[in-house]
Amino acid sequence: MTRVNLALLLALLVSAFCLVNVRYEARRVYMALSKAQSQASRLEADYDQLLAQKRTLAAPVRVQQLAAGQLRMRPTNPAVTEYVQSAAVAAVKGQP
Repeated sequence: MTRVNLALLLALLVSAFCLVNVRYEARRVYMALSKAQSQASRLEADYDQLLAQKRTLAAPVRVQQLAAGQLRMRPTNPAVTEYVQSAAVAAVKGQP
């Protein structure tokens, strides 16, 4: 009878340790999930902010100002237009 009781006690202890281990793992996984969700919300907020910045930086008025100011570009004018031919077309016409 004592062997049966010892076996049952051992099974009870193993079961208790397994239960404690499972609860610890569940808590750890829950904390990892919570951390991942907070990081996902932070990344989503950053993404929204970057989209807003992109829209601001890509505004046509700003692009035109930068093109005129920094790159010294100007609108097209038929008086200053140059026509460039590709090498294949130039070879067919006999031009170097």
